[in-house]
Amino acid sequence: MTRIVFLVQLLVVTQLLFSSFSLAQTVSTPSPSAQVSAQSWQILQEIVSDVGARPAGSANERRLLHDFTNRYWSQSTGVPVNSQPVTFSVSGSEKRSANVWLTFPGKSGEHLVIGAHADSTGEDEGSQGVTDNGIAVALLLALGQQLSTMELKDSVTLVLFGAEEVGLFGSQAFTTALKNDSRFLTGAPFPTAMINLDTIAGGDHLYIHSPTKKPYKHCDKVDNYNSSASVRDVLMSVARANSLPFRLHPAYPGYSQGETGEWSDHAPFACAGIPVGYIEATNFSINGRDGFDGYSQSLHPSLWDCLNRSEKTACNPEQEQRWGYIWHTDADRLEKLNQLYPERLQTQLNAVTELLFNFLTSDQSLRSTSN
Repeated sequence: MTRIVFLVQLLVVTQLLFSSFSLAQTVSTPSPSAQVSAQSWQILQEIVSDVGARPAGSANERRLLHDFTNRYWSQSTGVPVNSQPVTFSVSGSEKRSANVWLTFPGKSGEHLVIGAHADSTGEDEGSQGVTDNGIAVALLLALGQQLSTMELKDSVTLVLFGAEEVGLFGSQAFTTALKNDSRFLTGAPFPTAMINLDTIAGGDHLYIHSPTKKPYKHCDKVDNYNSSASVRDVLMSVARANSLPFRLHPAYPGYSQGETGEWSDHAPFACAGIPVGYIEATNFSINGRDGFDGYSQSLHPSLWDCLNRSEKTACNPEQEQRWGYIWHTDADRLEKLNQLYPERLQTQLNAVTELLFNFLTSDQSLRSTSN
C-alpha cells in the first residue's frame, strides 16, 4: 500500500514538474510581434546614439538609409535591397538623398507598401527625431527581418523615404517612378494599398487616418486621386478585433472624421491612385495654434508655456510658443520622452507592431482596400 501511494505521489510530482516546464517554455517564448517590437526598441536606441538628428540631404540621413539597411536588411534577410537616388533643392542649394526598400513576394496578386521617412528636422532646437520618425524607421528595419522568415499571402514592400521633412521629395520620386513603370518595385505588381508610419509614438492617442475627400493641392492631376478610407477601415477593424487602442479623430472644421492633410508621405500615393492608411500618435482634441489639426500632440503641461487643461488649449494663445509639440523640438529626444512619459513609447510601439502583424496575417484581403 505504501509503495502504491509513493508511486502515485511520484506521478503527480512528475506531472506538475512537466506542466511547470511547459508553462515556462510558453511564457519565455515571445510572439513574433513582441520580438519585432523589442528589436525595434533596440534599433531605435542605436539610431539615437550612432546617428542622432538626420536633416534631409545630410550625411547622417544617408548613413541611416545605407548603413542601417545594410546591417538589418541586406545582411539579415537574403532579400535584395534596392535604392533610388533622390536629388532636391532647398533655398537654392541642391542636395542628395535616397529611397531604400525591399520587397517580399506573396502568393496573391495583391501588394502592400509600408513606408516611413528617415530624415528628421528641428536639429537646431535640439531634436533627435526619435518619434519623428526614428521609431518608425526602427520598426521597419526589425519587421524586415521577421518577414523574411514568413510565408506571405500578399507581397509586401518596406520602404524608407528620404527628404520628407522638406517637401516629400522621396515619396514623390518613388510614386513618379511607379507611375512611369508599374513594375518599378523589383517586378512586384502595382501597389494595392499603402500604410504610412509617421510619428507612431509619443502623442496622447493612436490614430488611423485616411486622406481627405477633397484632392490634395499638391497632386499633379486629380483624376487619379484616391480618397478611399478602405485601408483605414480595415486597420480599424483589425484593431478592434484585437483590443488595440486605435481611434479615428472626430470631425473638426476643415477635417472630416478620420481624415488628415497632405503633410506626410501618404499624400503622393493617394495622388497616384493608391488607397492609403496613415498611423500617427498625436491629439486632435487639442485646440492648437491652427485649430484642431493634430499638430499639438500632448497635454503634458511641461510641453506648454501655459496650458488651459479644461479647454485643451493655451492660456494665452497670443503668447504661447510651445503648443504641446514634441516633433521638431527638444522634446523629441529619448531621455526627455522617457522622463515625460515612462513606457509610453514602448507601449505605443507594441500596439503598432501588433496591429501590423495582425493585419498582415489576417484573412482580410487587400482586394477589399482597392476600391
